[in-house]
Order: sequence, then C-alpha cells, then structure tokens
Amino acid sequence: MKRRTVLTFGAGLAGLALSPGFTRFAHAQDPAANWPAKTVRLIIPFTPGGSTDFQGRLLCDWLARHFGQQFIIDHKPGAGSNIGVAETARSAPDGYTMGWITVASHAINPTLYAKLPFDHIKDFAPVSMTGTFPNLLVVNPHLPVRTVPELIALLKKDPGKYAFASSGQGTSLHLSGELFKVMSGTDMLHVPYKGGGPALADVIGGQVHMTFGNMPTVIGQARSGKVRAIAVTSLERWFSAPDIPAVAETLPGFQAMSWHGVAFPAATPPSIVEKLSAAIQRAMASTEMQEKYAAGGSKATAMTPQQFAAFIKEETERWAQAIKASGARIE
Repeated sequence: MKRRTVLTFGAGLAGLALSPGFTRFAHAQDPAANWPAKTVRLIIPFTPGGSTDFQGRLLCDWLARHFGQQFIIDHKPGAGSNIGVAETARSAPDGYTMGWITVASHAINPTLYAKLPFDHIKDFAPVSMTGTFPNLLVVNPHLPVRTVPELIALLKKDPGKYAFASSGQGTSLHLSGELFKVMSGTDMLHVPYKGGGPALADVIGGQVHMTFGNMPTVIGQARSGKVRAIAVTSLERWFSAPDIPAVAETLPGFQAMSWHGVAFPAATPPSIVEKLSAAIQRAMASTEMQEKYAAGGSKATAMTPQQFAAFIKEETERWAQAIKASGARIE
C-alpha cells in the first residue's frame, strides 16, 4: 500500500514537471531564462578611440547578433578608470549593466591608490576575460631613436627632459613607463590623459614624446608611420608583430601585459553571469573574433567566471610587487 502511494506520488510529480504550466513556473524562477529581454549597457571607463573602445564594440556587436538584443556602450572616463568602474559597482545587479574591467581597475589600482570608491573583489561578479595584449612603446617620428638602447641613452643624457603619455594614473600605460624608468635607471615626466586615444594623438602631434600604448590602439598608427614602434612589453616578441623587438631583449625580465574583461555588479544572479560567460567564451573561440582581435594586435581570450576571479587575484598580487618596487602611489 505504501509502495503504491509513493510511486503514484512520484508519477504525479513527473507529470507536473512536463506540464506547460510547470515549465513556465520554472522559467519564472530562473532570471536567465528570458535574459536579455531589453537593451544591455556596457560601461567602458575610458574615452572613445582606445583599445577598450575597439574591443568593446566588437564584443557588443557579436552579443547583439547572438542574443537578438541591443548591447550599447556607455563611456565613463576619468580617474584612471575608477569613475566608470565605480558606476558599474553601484548599478542594479539585474544583468542589464555590465562593466569593462581591465588590468588597471582590477590589478593595478587596488595597490596604486590609497583609497578606491569600490572593492575590486567584493563589489563585482567576474564574467570572462575578453582579450590580452602587450603595450607597444612608440615615439614621435622626430625623436632621434629607433631602439630601446638608443632611447635609454637619450633619456640618460637629458634626465627629466622627455615625457611619456598614458591613458591615466594607474593604467598599464602609466605603470609600463614607471617600470621602464626603474629598470633602465632613467627619468621621464608622466603626462596622464583620460584615454589611450587622446594620449596617442598628442604623441603623433608632437606635444608628448612617447607612450606605452595598448597594442590595438597604436599598431595601425605605427604601421602607417605616424609614430615609430620601438618595442613591445611582452616578455617575448608578440605573435602579430614579430618584427618588433621586446623591451626584455634589452632589459631582461621586463613585462607589462594588458587585459580586458567583463564583470557584472556583485549580487547579479549567477545564472545570468554564467549565461553571458558562455556566450563570451563562444565568441572568443570563433574564427571571426580571433581574426578581428589579432588584426588589432590582441589575442582573443575567454575564461569561466571562476577562472577569471582567480586570475584577478593572481594579477593583483603580481602587480603589487611591481608597484611597490617603482614607489608609485596615488593619494
């Protein structure tokens, strides 16, 4: 009698699970079931025209085609990316605001800044990395140097006379220059901008002598002759520009890699985080995105949310050592 009762009850549950009403109920309980149901905003914490803009637009275009919804970019530059990143952290955790995070916001700034308007670990739900790439040391064509040794000699001849531009305090462009100064025993003036685009424009115009620009931002201008490429900041020569030496060929051990990725505000439903991460992983594995990223000097790279969270912690520790060695600090 008891056995028949249990079996009958179990069969009833099975029938309920297969019913249209139960299916609609289950979907209603899963926030990701109908996500995205409207436009999704991607906050980019830099000005238009830089590598973040380039990669962000590629990703938004792919996601829009994949999900059939609009993914739009909202630029919020300033304070070495802290303004836009803080807005992401404060946004509603409903899956409709995501943020572009970088080596600056989630690896460098936590050590470089005495105080941040967010906790780079607790206030975010990492989704996936999107790309990694070195910076490219480029100089105005009128600067009389073509190699790293020649640049070091020029800087040592006139300490403090020459300046390098960056996309803001605490960015990888800034720290690349600081690391170069420490390892080469030279002195340069740092000129921060609100983005890589404006920084590069002033190097081209001759207002600033050089920049350690993100590869996707500067490689085209270097190929066209508007700036002169001196060296990449990867430990070895980069796959998409094997003709350009690495700084490490002159300064052994020199490395300053940049990366970008996507994160939601903390408390965003895990199912939405996983759904977007799976889509980004699919995008970065596609031939289309790999070729487009490579054309801009980047390597399309994706991670699971768990892998990305672990990577951020590792990067924070690695950059902390470099920052402390350089003595850089922003109060």
